Amino acid sequence: MTVTAFASETEERFALARQVADAVLFEGYVLYPYRASAAKNRLRWQFGVLVPPGWGADCEEHDFQHTELLMEPKAGATLSVEVRFLHARRRTVQRVRPDGGFETVPELPLDDRVLVPWDEGNEERVEVVAALDELLGDGVTHPFRRPAREDTAPVLDASGRTVGRLLRRCEEISGTIRLSARELDGPYRTVRLTAVVENTTDWTPSESRGAGRDAALPHSLVATHLLMALSAGSFLSMTDPPEWARGAVAACRNLHTWPVLAGEHGSADLVLSSPIILEDHPAIAPESPGALYDATEIDEILALRTAALTDEEKREARGTDERAAAVIELADSMPPEVLERLHGAVRSLREVTGPDPTAPPDPTAPDGGFPDEYGVQRPDTPWWDPASEAGFDPARDQVLVDGRTVARGSRVELRPGLRRTDAQDIFLRGRTAKVEAVLHDVDGGVHLAVTVEGDPGADIRREQGRFLYFQPDEVTPLEADA
Repeated sequence: MTVTAFASETEERFALARQVADAVLFEGYVLYPYRASAAKNRLRWQFGVLVPPGWGADCEEHDFQHTELLMEPKAGATLSVEVRFLHARRRTVQRVRPDGGFETVPELPLDDRVLVPWDEGNEERVEVVAALDELLGDGVTHPFRRPAREDTAPVLDASGRTVGRLLRRCEEISGTIRLSARELDGPYRTVRLTAVVENTTDWTPSESRGAGRDAALPHSLVATHLLMALSAGSFLSMTDPPEWARGAVAACRNLHTWPVLAGEHGSADLVLSSPIILEDHPAIAPESPGALYDATEIDEILALRTAALTDEEKREARGTDERAAAVIELADSMPPEVLERLHGAVRSLREVTGPDPTAPPDPTAPDGGFPDEYGVQRPDTPWWDPASEAGFDPARDQVLVDGRTVARGSRVELRPGLRRTDAQDIFLRGRTAKVEAVLHDVDGGVHLAVTVEGDPGADIRREQGRFLYFQPDEVTPLEADA
């Protein structure tokens, strides 16, 4: 395959994967209700932020991402890598003064929108193509730089008269991509690929410029992720590898990112390494009419709530960002049949086989072998007997944990992670909680309903019965308060 043909084919594969990668790139870019004044939009860009190394070691964000995964390349294979991120562009709003000059203002009202200061995200890409032989040696180091720049755009009123301008400024950023590979011992030709993306921007905070996250963002690589494609060969799944590769997969180090197979199901020559944990072959729901930029999107709810904003709220949203304005227009113009498709969808169907419906009845069966009037075969016993609940009381039931009694009112330390745990539960590891109820399910399992201590919404959760649930082996009992 020629270099030109590989580049063309890779671009086609990347174009398909970018549908999902764009969702990563703009995750949380501007959240409902899509206004700069909303509290949730004052702390933006939660994922994949690579800060300048000079910002300090005490911050909770990092200046690099480290991806490792396994691949089975064929002879002469070439690796194509595309690093994508947002470059924060700080926008200032200015109004025309009577003398013809400009002055900075907190907002500029227009007929259809209210322009306000805002950090826009400018998409950036860095591409690297390397032959496998180059990666197996010392590896490939590719530095990149984006210079500082400033531009202005006039603001016109409905009559076409200039009433102000938008001043946009990007700060200089620089980074490095390091790619290397090493063949592993074993009967199969397996290679461990390492891809590191670093922010190398030479910037340090000062008293005049501030030292907070807001000051560091213009010098950061935001929502950083990688797309990687092999010209010949395949990558191994990091979540479902073949049995012979499980040990080698477990030895891979992935820091601040996670690689998954991308593209169409059945293919394994494309990888998306993302700061958001995804499953292999992630895809955008075909019912989604457009990007809504909200975490764990529920398109129908967001579309309905966005359409219900007041005219004044929509004016502010339109003036916040072009993407926010597009969401408003999308919600206002969505036909009923499109909204109906968001109401629910069956993602997969599987065939369920049972007794041959043409076979004669079995007279030895408890029901004589005859199905009920709806064609459903009656089981020997019901799956749930309401009378069995009589012996349970969530407010008084107890369970033994590490030899100690845990009941309503007990204090416990949350220790999720012993089983396949939800990511949200992992954030609570080490927190203390109060047991609100001990619950039993129909399969005989025990669950602890808890509220987290220090949660300002605990009283509301308690009144509404909206608890967090853990199993007994996911908590450690604490001594009762004196």
